[in-house]
Amino acid sequence: MERCVSLHRFGLLVCLSLSLSAGICGRTREEVMASAQPFIAQTLPTPSVSSGTATQSTPPAVPQQPKSGEYVLSHDRYEKAVTYSRAAYTMYFVSVGLDVLALLILLRIGIAARFRDWAENVSDKRWIQAVVFVPLLVVTVDVIALPLRLYGHVLSLRYEMSVQTWGSWFADWAKEQLLMAGFALIFALILSAIMRRSPRRWWLYLWFAALPVVLCIVFLSPWFIDPLFNKFEPLEATQPELVAAIENLTKHAGVPIAPDRMFLMRASEKTNEVDAYVTGLGASKRVVVWDTTIQKATTNETLFIVGHELGHYVLGHVWKGFLFAAALMLIGFYALFRALHWALGRWGGDWRIYGPEDWASFAVLLLLVEIGMFLVSPVANGFSRMQEHAADVYGLEVTHGIIPDSSEVAAQSFQVLGEVDLADPNPSEFITFWLYSHPPLAERLVFAHSYDPWSKGESPKYVK
Repeated sequence: MERCVSLHRFGLLVCLSLSLSAGICGRTREEVMASAQPFIAQTLPTPSVSSGTATQSTPPAVPQQPKSGEYVLSHDRYEKAVTYSRAAYTMYFVSVGLDVLALLILLRIGIAARFRDWAENVSDKRWIQAVVFVPLLVVTVDVIALPLRLYGHVLSLRYEMSVQTWGSWFADWAKEQLLMAGFALIFALILSAIMRRSPRRWWLYLWFAALPVVLCIVFLSPWFIDPLFNKFEPLEATQPELVAAIENLTKHAGVPIAPDRMFLMRASEKTNEVDAYVTGLGASKRVVVWDTTIQKATTNETLFIVGHELGHYVLGHVWKGFLFAAALMLIGFYALFRALHWALGRWGGDWRIYGPEDWASFAVLLLLVEIGMFLVSPVANGFSRMQEHAADVYGLEVTHGIIPDSSEVAAQSFQVLGEVDLADPNPSEFITFWLYSHPPLAERLVFAHSYDPWSKGESPKYVK
């Protein structure tokens, strides 16, 4: 339930759109750590296949039973959750600051302009210049940020969130660079062509061009991108009883999902965390359950988690998220247009950038988007928290009458999630506002324990 798809850095309100269109956007505490550690996971997907010699860390303690509907951790687990969460929050803000500082330095000392000169010396053709310049710039920024991401993986290993070997981690990082360079190159080529044809309206035409590209990425990601980082297999192959239970649940919801749309992700090769999610569009839409979830939660708890994800499926969160993101993109692209002209007018001469069509101006765009993505995070995450709460309500309603004591089961599933994933017991209001794409887990547990319209004679909100 804590999955996010968020490309890190190619400049992207496009990436914001991709995140939101998955219906589960923004950065949770775990995803904040991912910005300094595993992939685009969480960046595109979370990292995948282990390279084989990983030593399994000590399994987390058996989850505490929630008392009086509260999120309860042992003293040791509580201290770890607080320390790990605080480290993640700090690393997120440091990583954003580092990216901004790196791009400012690359512009101020003329590295971006030098990269442009190299590209122009290679060829007079702009598309060849882009092939040289864009990957060089993107990878340079990522290499500058690499030490912080390495430290993030060190922490995830120390706190037993990850079991991924360093060889596998670096392989994922390298694949991320190829993907990011490729997406950035496509973005730059489209932007360059539009700028040359419409210098004053490129922000609008770029928006029209970006929407089908984002839809295509969301559609193709389950087939071609996710498998680069994780192993997937039909859920029915190893969990036929769970598939039958899920089928019963989806029929009860009135939206039967075929078994061939249910998949198991071999997350245990890289992580101890638990999760499940809905992804894709149309023919690629699917429900994915991590094998760690099946290992550490009961069948009924897993069913509630699937019921939550089914809520995203039934309530149209993919399309609602996409439309919300499209609106943010339109505003964001116009803001980029105005900010780019202002920045070049003020510092373009110092940076040796001769106009918006100069390849070196792409570094300015990346800088502006990094700042813009940071500033828009509370808006995106606030929207996501509303969707996640709605999915919680749906999960509680769809499992009522299917699972005995469904509210208690839901509360226990949150307890398991928090215990295993070291969820922060008490995040500050500011951190929740700025970073959390889901309501704080303690609040979700209390709500699950107390939500009971049936005993009050009230009508359920979604499942009648």
